[in-house]
Amino acid sequence: MKTKKLKKKRLGNIEYTEGSGNVFADLGIPNPEEALAKSKIVMKIDALIKKKKLTQAQAAKLLKISQPKVSLLLRGYLTDFSLERLLRFLNDLGQDVVISIMPSSHRGQGSTMIGDSPSNATIAALAK
Repeated sequence: MKTKKLKKKRLGNIEYTEGSGNVFADLGIPNPEEALAKSKIVMKIDALIKKKKLTQAQAAKLLKISQPKVSLLLRGYLTDFSLERLLRFLNDLGQDVVISIMPSSHRGQGSTMIGDSPSNATIAALAK
């Protein structure tokens, strides 16, 4: 998914910049598409931990990591966690993760989309 260029806009006397849709790209974070995908997956992990009313210690045991690592994960420190590992955490929390491969719907390079249903709703998309 290409990030769109930031546009300057004006509302009365106030000038502002409209975001691209990916805050990580807007902030100049390296690999912004991956950072967005990871953050969306972690939001789902956090929601599942809350839904199951797990403590961080209980979640740590279930995810086979230490409680301090759960704390880091839930506070957004994601550099130590690969996308694959985060997907396994979803499995550990009782979720099926479905990866579907199909021809690109637009010309050129395909994209990777992450969502929580098989609909067209995209949570995050990875691109080169």
